[in-house]
Amino acid sequence: MPLPELLEQARTEEWTDEDVARRVLDGEIALFELLMRRHNQRIYRAIRSILREDSECEDVMQETYVRAYQHLSQFEGRARFSTWITRIAVNEAIGRSVYQRRFNPLEFEDAEREDNAMPGQHPSPTPEANASRREMGSMLEKAILALPDGYRVVVVLRDIEEMSTAETAEALSLSEANVKVRLHRAHDLLRNELLSMARSNGAEAFGFHASRCDRVVANVFARLANRDDVDRSQPDATS
Repeated sequence: MPLPELLEQARTEEWTDEDVARRVLDGEIALFELLMRRHNQRIYRAIRSILREDSECEDVMQETYVRAYQHLSQFEGRARFSTWITRIAVNEAIGRSVYQRRFNPLEFEDAEREDNAMPGQHPSPTPEANASRREMGSMLEKAILALPDGYRVVVVLRDIEEMSTAETAEALSLSEANVKVRLHRAHDLLRNELLSMARSNGAEAFGFHASRCDRVVANVFARLANRDDVDRSQPDATS
């Protein structure tokens, strides 16, 4: 069946990620595109919250998907597929940052330090609702990126991606108690008004637009076409 028809069937029959993953393993490799497009936004946000800089995000996204494809047979369904692939993305991003000595996952700076506390001013109201939402989304993005390492990714996964505490803990290899502590301290830093903005306008932050989505999908499939790049015998890098 041609790919457009398969994708339409997946939408019509509401295939789950797990359904799609099984079909990919059964040889319908083109359906891996559906998994990428479903999760590009979340994966981008998770990686961006660790790397901070946008310039490397697409490279790490591509590496995440290649790793996920290489080890897809190891997905056992004990956690949701979205949690499993987010954990791969987090590991890839942290690995990149640690290599570059930019990320300290155990960094807990004093919540009272002025250089980490964000200004509490709301943007001036405007009659253009869409412009206002974009402005607030931009403010939120900057506030989150200014959080200490170890807090940013928790805020992104819990508040913006709305993952559960258990899913976030699984994705980050933390205890649920640790996730709750980090989230509480991060909320103190963001202050009540920025937290309110996160709840109502989170969808506007860390936008990953269609053109970038297309580019990541195309580059991943180009890599998968290279046998050397998809050698399933490589050591497991998903945990």
